[in-house]
Amino acid sequence: MGRHRFFLYPHPRSGRLVRIWWRRSTTLALVAALMGAAPVFVAPLPASLVLAAMPADPASADELVRQAIARELAASEDTSVKHQFRSRKTNGRGGSQTKLYVETRDVMAGMVIAYDDHPLTEAQMAGEQAHLQGLLDHPEMLRRKHSQENGDSDRSVRILKALPDAFLYQYDGTETATNFGKAGDTLVRLKFRPNPNYSPPSRVEQVLTGMQGMLLIDREAHRLAKIDGTLFKDVTFGWGFLGRLEKGGHFAVEQSDVGDGSWEVTHMTLNIAGKILLFRSFNYVSDEVLSDFRQVPANTTFAQGVELLRAEELKIAQSNAEKNH
Repeated sequence: MGRHRFFLYPHPRSGRLVRIWWRRSTTLALVAALMGAAPVFVAPLPASLVLAAMPADPASADELVRQAIARELAASEDTSVKHQFRSRKTNGRGGSQTKLYVETRDVMAGMVIAYDDHPLTEAQMAGEQAHLQGLLDHPEMLRRKHSQENGDSDRSVRILKALPDAFLYQYDGTETATNFGKAGDTLVRLKFRPNPNYSPPSRVEQVLTGMQGMLLIDREAHRLAKIDGTLFKDVTFGWGFLGRLEKGGHFAVEQSDVGDGSWEVTHMTLNIAGKILLFRSFNYVSDEVLSDFRQVPANTTFAQGVELLRAEELKIAQSNAEKNH
């Protein structure tokens, strides 16, 4: 959604499409770019800039993509709106993790509150509390976390900036926004495939050369409502020595207007496999739903974010206790 989430560990927010899932290896740059960003309010575009007609030709489809990416990049720079929210992520083995997050002016604050939809044990919660307290007690750890989040965001922004040039776009119809985007708005559907004339400037963008799929753009808001991509061929890095992403890998990221004028990533799926440094195989499968977005003050500190997490966890625990009696 840096808080770009759409490409979408980001953590999760890219209001920012720049909250992307960055996993320590450059071979997963795409994953990173598609999952990380935070919510942002952006004023509507002037009516003169809104397309009056559907993009029936490649040139107008390309222009629509460029306008949407410009809005996403502008949103990624906006730090005036921050949220607390909930994430429920399932993995390929059927297990799940539920976590609370609070965006702060420092770094993202997060706390696990359930595994497989069961509240944490006392020992597990003590571990979560100890981790948060450790961050509070050691400013150097917060600085490292801040530096890592900035790096993730930078990579995500690079992916976003590459989208208009890395692909060729073709108009594929329209639909009305329901589960993502802004309810009731018109979503323009575009198919995309690699642009043979695009030369990726680094390994970060290289993954785009093996991807095809579709995206949905909210025509009124000029925001990316959904992007769905599949690797139609293996993508190698460093002549295969650094890593390889295998053909068939798939991701999808959805953004929505969360009700206060800001857009957040609300659903992300990822199924990707490959190898790192020739020998280390990986297979990452994830489905994450983000919900319950509520604004917090823009100047919220990390310490205040931790208190919000603790208060929310206590409220949830009390509600669960009442249900069980």
